Amino acid sequence: MNRIKVLALVLAMLPAVVSAQSWKSKTMMTIGDRSITAGEFMGIYEKNNIASEVIEKKSVDEYLELFTNFKLKVIEAENQKMDTAAKFVKELSGYRKQLAKPYFSNDEINDKLIEEAYERMKWDISASHILIKCDERAVPADTLKAYNKIMKIRERIMKGEDFNDVAVEVSDDPSARDRKEIPGKQRGYKGNRGYLGYFTAFDMVYPFESGAYNTKEGEVSMPVRSSFGYHLIKVHSKTPAFGMIKAAHVFLAVDETDPAKTDSLVHAKINNIYKEIDADGKNWHVIVRRYTDDRGTVTNNGLLSPFKVSQIVPEFIAALKGLEKNEIAEPIKTNYGYHIVKLVSTSGIASFDEEKENIKKRIEKDMRASVSEEVVMKRLMKENKFKENVRVKDAFIATIDSTLNDAAFVVSPEVDVNKVIFKLNKDKFTVSDFIAYITKNQKEEPFLSPAAYAYSLYDRFVKETLFAYEDAHLEMKYPEFNTLVHEYHDGILLFDLMEKEVWNKASKDTVALQQYYDEHKDEYMWNDRVKTIVITSTKPESVDTLTLLINEDLTADSIRAIVKADKKMHGVSVKTLHFQHGDNEDIDAMEWAVGTVSVVPSKVDKTTKIYKVVDVRKPEPKTYKEVRGTITSAYQTQLEQQWLDGLKTKYPVTVNETVLNKIRNYYNK
Repeated sequence: MNRIKVLALVLAMLPAVVSAQSWKSKTMMTIGDRSITAGEFMGIYEKNNIASEVIEKKSVDEYLELFTNFKLKVIEAENQKMDTAAKFVKELSGYRKQLAKPYFSNDEINDKLIEEAYERMKWDISASHILIKCDERAVPADTLKAYNKIMKIRERIMKGEDFNDVAVEVSDDPSARDRKEIPGKQRGYKGNRGYLGYFTAFDMVYPFESGAYNTKEGEVSMPVRSSFGYHLIKVHSKTPAFGMIKAAHVFLAVDETDPAKTDSLVHAKINNIYKEIDADGKNWHVIVRRYTDDRGTVTNNGLLSPFKVSQIVPEFIAALKGLEKNEIAEPIKTNYGYHIVKLVSTSGIASFDEEKENIKKRIEKDMRASVSEEVVMKRLMKENKFKENVRVKDAFIATIDSTLNDAAFVVSPEVDVNKVIFKLNKDKFTVSDFIAYITKNQKEEPFLSPAAYAYSLYDRFVKETLFAYEDAHLEMKYPEFNTLVHEYHDGILLFDLMEKEVWNKASKDTVALQQYYDEHKDEYMWNDRVKTIVITSTKPESVDTLTLLINEDLTADSIRAIVKADKKMHGVSVKTLHFQHGDNEDIDAMEWAVGTVSVVPSKVDKTTKIYKVVDVRKPEPKTYKEVRGTITSAYQTQLEQQWLDGLKTKYPVTVNETVLNKIRNYYNK
């Protein structure tokens, strides 16, 4: 039995809410020194019964027995200190962490993010951008300076200047400009003039993605803030999404150092190759093998590995966007050389139901997760009565110097570390707490002012403190969470204890298993059986030959060898099988006598079954090997019962019949 099954069984016993009659708080039973109320038992009982059904008296008593056994085991595990073992603590902590997740997310926001992402996935965007860098942790004055700068750039573009020309001049994205080659140090390349090519949802950081999808074709966005700074985005096109793309190409490399591969010569050659391609593209494979410089794809007709729009040069995607399936584009030029491109297929986007779980997982790892997190933070601040002393915070941060940027923070002697910086309910968090956080989390940060870095650390301090505070109070705040964690606690203990006391003992004690089998083998009997050779053929022309073979005094192995050696017998199987009455209609219809042969053609296909009885057996015990699994399970049950009898002696069980009768009467109404 595995851990998941045990936990499932325990969780099925999770108490439901029970109405508050006074007698339900009374002790219904004691197990050792533990008292159990009527309400605790009824919660589990109601969880496992449908309220509309008439519940008989014996059902309550049956559940009482199950409940008692369950509690006995948990009490024993706790008395053995199994709940203090490092393995147990770690496993329960892992489950608790998973159970707590819903309390730190906003389902409504998450659902909207999933729907938004799916709608965006339907479109591929082609865009350019201009970047003005601004650290996400910059102080307001520096942020405003960067914003004003990019707004002036936007004004220039709105007055008619070319977006890409301006990108080359002012963008802080170095890829916008040409880079000269420095022999032995850096490779030269031609700048992209701000052009980013094609992308879809999840290919860019979330704020940039939103800016692009919220801007119309041909228009320039207002400044968009990301972790890199401020962007202006010009959207060139929005086209139906390709999804995963399969494409092939003929490629000719350009090398200005080789007189035979100069740009002009290669350009002329690629155009001549294109003219050689048949109108219907039937000679594509010939063209690829004859001309392409991409030797890695030559044996596969120029086919590239599948890719997305963001994974290949934009000129390639632009050429493909104008093609139908199996259509071939006119030659294009990239930084690598010249290509003739053929569109093989596109996957498109699957349905929402098919994509939903995948999108959900991607959101959890994406910046989008912070959107839900911010909503949750606001809720937690309100619920926990967050109150910040802004004057204390600002005054303390004003004392912070560059030692923070050097990851060697020294507190000014003028600081009163006992001042309260914020409260959560009645709990106070002081400047000293923030200093402890700084000391633990500081890193070298040479490109920020001390104040900017300090405010960034403070925001993280508030967030982590708030979430830790909420997490520490979940059991008290949410009774259903407390109950669920306790049930996982009991379930893990139950599994570990059963593994130790029953399952491992039963599976490893082979002597005891053999002894149990010897004592109970008459309980595991075969009925009358026949041993048969069964030949299955899907070729009607082979049936006569196979029937002759089975009528000869040959073993199944001999027949199998003959069949294997004859190529005409391909698809014929030969097996030896045992049958009891009721196992097989064809066998039941035969005379159970050695040598009896039956040929049974299928009524629905060309299959024919040929049976031959080779032995008839009277009732006999199953062998130890045949019933090993069943014997192990039965022996486990015996061990468990013996163990439970011992636990009932160790922890005496006393039932309050008066309270139990109230429970019986309650459910019999």
